[in-house]
Amino acid sequence: MSLLIVEPLEAEVVQWLAERHAVHYAPELASNPQALRAALAHVQGLVLPPHVPLDGQLLRQAPRLRVVARMSAGPENIDVDACRAARVEVVRSLTATASAEAEFVVGALLALLRRVPVLSSDGMLVGRELGCATVGLIGMSPAARMLAQLLPAFGTRVVGYDPSLHQSEPLWAQWGIEPLPLRELMEQSDGVSVQLAYFLRYRGLIGERVLGFAKPGQVLVSIAHSAVFDEQALADAMSSGRVLAAWFDSLEPGLLEPGRPLHGLEGVQVTPRLASTTRESRVRAAWGVARRMDELLTVPPPAAADFRATYPADLPEPALASSRWR
Repeated sequence: MSLLIVEPLEAEVVQWLAERHAVHYAPELASNPQALRAALAHVQGLVLPPHVPLDGQLLRQAPRLRVVARMSAGPENIDVDACRAARVEVVRSLTATASAEAEFVVGALLALLRRVPVLSSDGMLVGRELGCATVGLIGMSPAARMLAQLLPAFGTRVVGYDPSLHQSEPLWAQWGIEPLPLRELMEQSDGVSVQLAYFLRYRGLIGERVLGFAKPGQVLVSIAHSAVFDEQALADAMSSGRVLAAWFDSLEPGLLEPGRPLHGLEGVQVTPRLASTTRESRVRAAWGVARRMDELLTVPPPAAADFRATYPADLPEPALASSRWR
C-alpha cells in the first residue's frame, strides 16, 4: 500500500489517485486509533482528517511515510517539528476554502449586526447595516483577501491588522485594505473578523489590552483558533457591553463549561467548523491535495544528505506572510 485515505474524499478524486498509486480508502480508521496505527507500516502517503492528531506517536508507526495531506482546518494539532524530523511533508490547500470562509464571515456579520440590537438616538433598540459599518480584519489570510473584495460591495469600510505585516507592506494596497495598529482597529470597528493563523506566541493575543479598546457595541466573528482570545478578557468585554456578541466557528473544548468565564453568556455563538466546509470548497481542496500528493509520491525521495524541507517555522514571519498570499 502506498496511499492510505482516511478522510472522506470525492469518488472522482479517489479514482484519479487509484489510477496512479496503490490506494486503500478507509475513512472508518479515523475512529479507531489502534487500527489506524496498525495500517501505517507500509504507507507512503496519508490523507488524514483534521480531528486526528499528526504527532510523533503516529509518525513512529509509519516509517515509510513521505507526505500527509489535510483537506481542512488549521495546523493546531500538527506537530511540525516531528514531521520535519521524520522528513514528512504536510500538504494543505491554503486557498481552497477562502471563498467559503469569506461568505461565512459576511453572513455572520450581517446576522449579528441585525440581530443584536443597539440603542438608537430616539431610544429604540434597533439593528445595524453592514453598509454603514467599519469592519476590522485581524489576520491577512486568503479569506481576508476575499473579504476585502466582498465587503466594499456593501459600502463597508475595511481596515486590517496582522502582527507579521508592517503597515508599509505593499500587500495592504494590493488587497485594498487600510492597515491600522490593533488598538486603533478595535476603536474604530463596528465588526471584527479574526482569521489569524495560529502560533503559540499568538495565544491570548486578543486580551484585555486589545478588547479594552473595543468600540462599544462591537460584534466579533472568529474563524481562527479560539486560543488567540483571552477568555476572561472576552467575558469581561461582553459583560460590560463593549462587545455585544462573539461568534466562534472553532472553539476549544470546555470553554463554555460551568466555571469558565464564557459560560452562560448569551452573546456567544458557536458553530462546528462550518466556515470552510462547503461542497465546493471540499472539491477544490480534494483536487488540490491530490495533485500535490501525486507530484510528491511520483518523484523518488531525495538522498538523506540532500534533503531540505521548508516549513513555516523556518521563515521569518514577515517573509512568510508576504510570500504566502501573493
